[in-house]
Amino acid sequence: MLDITDAVESARTILLGLNREWIKKQGDFFVESPINFLTAIIWYLRKYKNGEFCTLPHVIELMQVEYDELFTILRTQKDIDVLINPFVSAYMRDAVEQLEGQIASAKITMARISSPQLYYVLSGNDFTLDINNPDEPKIVCMGNNPQKIQIYGAVLSLFTNRLLKIINQKGKLKCSLVFDEFPTLTTDIIPTISTGRSNLISTCLGIQDASQLRKDYGREQADVIMNIVGNIAAGQVSGDTAKQISERIGKIMQDRESVSINRSDTAINKSKQLEAAVPPSRISSLSSGEFVGMVADNPDCKIELKGFHSEITNDHEGLKKEINRYKEIPLVRKLDNAIVQSNYFQIKQDIQEIVQLEMERLMNDPALAHLVIKK
Repeated sequence: MLDITDAVESARTILLGLNREWIKKQGDFFVESPINFLTAIIWYLRKYKNGEFCTLPHVIELMQVEYDELFTILRTQKDIDVLINPFVSAYMRDAVEQLEGQIASAKITMARISSPQLYYVLSGNDFTLDINNPDEPKIVCMGNNPQKIQIYGAVLSLFTNRLLKIINQKGKLKCSLVFDEFPTLTTDIIPTISTGRSNLISTCLGIQDASQLRKDYGREQADVIMNIVGNIAAGQVSGDTAKQISERIGKIMQDRESVSINRSDTAINKSKQLEAAVPPSRISSLSSGEFVGMVADNPDCKIELKGFHSEITNDHEGLKKEINRYKEIPLVRKLDNAIVQSNYFQIKQDIQEIVQLEMERLMNDPALAHLVIKK
């Protein structure tokens, strides 16, 4: 994170990921207040000793510190003074109910990801997220747990959001982003889709149905995502999604023939009529392996026939041979519960030491003693 706006985005991503209903209420007082509070915590740890303790677990633990000590050490960082002033003022005026309403939303929400296992994963620094760095290119693979999809989805959203900001720059290697079950993430993907192509970034989103995207992102943002993509391939879907894809593929002139029979003669009328190339009823009855959609082209490589209705033919024997040649991923390190628990308690100890050292420094410095809050 290079400046405080990065901390704002990170705070917004993690809180909206844990409270999906907040996405539709952005701008409300009791949505923006927890985001500002979490931003202040993140940026304080980013500036403290050059970010040595700036991890999500340390953020969660620092949020649990008593208000006297917490607000005191946060006031030492001038960059976040404007963020914490409303909280400090409410605390000094004994407006406890208002303060708890503002802060408890963030504390209760963040407490959901407080576990020794997540703390271990989130406190490491094994690699950086600049996957298209010419000097250190890398492949990052992250997977969710279907049983804990909301909690892990918020964490994955945070990683993804930071990754998108880092890679969308000039002078990097070309790279591909593949998001399966994209609606489980809370990520601002629109800038990457719209500007990433010029920076050699290919983005692929896997979505079960457009209604799923509208449910999690709201209608406006879901419509933007669906309309901004250049290529679309759809299998069997129904309802509004099938209608939308059918309209996107467009209409073609189709031959029509009508036969009229009466006592004396038979009349055959032939005509042409503009109708949907792939009607919604056909899309809703596609078989497994059948796809319809549209493709985009480049000025130097025109595609005349952009709409398609095709079937994928797999070489099952070849796939089986390839799968049989798969090798197990090598073990990087072996973990046991003792290591995970030790890391968990070490993070708690780190925060206690930070608070203790900072309080002693402020108390012993006459020029900073006025920052200490005592009630």
